[in-house]
Amino acid sequence: MRNAENILALDALKIDFMGFIFYEKSSRFVHMGVPETQAKKIGVFVNESQENIFQKIKEYNLWGVQLHGDETPEFCKEIKKQKIKTIKVFRVDDDFDFLLTKKYEPHCDYFLFDAKGKKYGGNGIVFNWEILKKYQGEIPFFLSGGISIESVGALNDFHHEKIFALDVNSGFEIKPALKNISQIQQFTQQLKMGN
Repeated sequence: MRNAENILALDALKIDFMGFIFYEKSSRFVHMGVPETQAKKIGVFVNESQENIFQKIKEYNLWGVQLHGDETPEFCKEIKKQKIKTIKVFRVDDDFDFLLTKKYEPHCDYFLFDAKGKKYGGNGIVFNWEILKKYQGEIPFFLSGGISIESVGALNDFHHEKIFALDVNSGFEIKPALKNISQIQQFTQQLKMGN
């Protein structure tokens, strides 16, 4: 997100988190300031230097960082030392080994499970959520990957004791970085009502 009017309209829905992508190769790359929000701001980074991440944390008043690249547990440890919520992304397919998450557990506040695709994110692909039954870790997770308004029924049927939040992106966009506010409002209402 980067359009101020769109950001404030989304914030008015009282969502919990809002993501800002600081990855230059992304069509959603944020290259200017954004307004303050009630939603907690999360910066999304891909193989970025610690120095640049720390700069964005201060500049954008970020609540957390989402590490979407090939960051090591040691890298996550250094980020978390800054008292910033640290979310490590794992790109999941049928062959994903959830033991890989173990070495990150001491250094992350949350995980995010996304569909494995050609790009680091925003592929619009849904993965088989049944795979997540194999996740027995202690860290709560965000569920991501191709979630759209059509996902409501499946989401209401999906249960995992460690699911923390849903991460929605391309499935609710008018165009990259511009969210469809009415569709997100409908989505959140249907989730809450269990429809």
